[in-house]
Amino acid sequence: MTDNLDRPTGAIPGAVQAAPICHPAAMSRRHRLLRVGLLILGVGGLAGAAALLPMREIGDAVVALGPGAAVAVAVLGGLLLSVLVPRTAVTVACGALLGAATGAIAALAAAIIAATATYYLGRWAGRGALQAKAGGRLARLDGWLNRRGLAAVLLVRFLPLAPFGLVGYAYGTTSVCRKRYLLGTTIAAIPSTVTYAVIGAAVAAPGRMGPLTIAPAVISFILSTAIVIRWRQTSRRVLAPA
Repeated sequence: MTDNLDRPTGAIPGAVQAAPICHPAAMSRRHRLLRVGLLILGVGGLAGAAALLPMREIGDAVVALGPGAAVAVAVLGGLLLSVLVPRTAVTVACGALLGAATGAIAALAAAIIAATATYYLGRWAGRGALQAKAGGRLARLDGWLNRRGLAAVLLVRFLPLAPFGLVGYAYGTTSVCRKRYLLGTTIAAIPSTVTYAVIGAAVAAPGRMGPLTIAPAVISFILSTAIVIRWRQTSRRVLAPA
């Protein structure tokens, strides 16, 4: 009697139940890994194409656009940053093509475009695939970044840890708030953007540069250095008791 009650309705005695074809979690992991692979292939392909482009001719064509040149430079710069072209080179080129002030604005816009695109692409790829590889270490890092919020974004962006675009992809795999990430990225990008845009303008037209023109670059460099030194001092005080 007990056997009959415990047996599921419709079950045939002695029959072997069919095993499920695929576990949903495994399929989900497969999909996430596929997305990561597609992202890597896409970024690698675009980076290879960017390396083969005649950048000098493209720069001349963009400048010939007139008032729309800054917008075109910002979009092109954002694309280059997204495929891991160094931000220093992109920002210097912006200053050389558009001048110190306009070049700095275009370079900052390019950084924001790239930061947004890489963050969402990293989020699309998903952090689940990375957690499968890194285990608890990534979870602890994710928790630290989330607790620190804006300060963590500023710290990572100020320190030259990795290419600008790669940091954006990595942040997309974390649970850090989008608003904090974009705000911290923008604030951290301003000093170096002004500095390298001024350098690019000075290289392109050295006769137009003067003490007042170089002043923003000097101030930005001092500000960046002060922030890094302050962070190092604070970190030592926090870690000393531990």
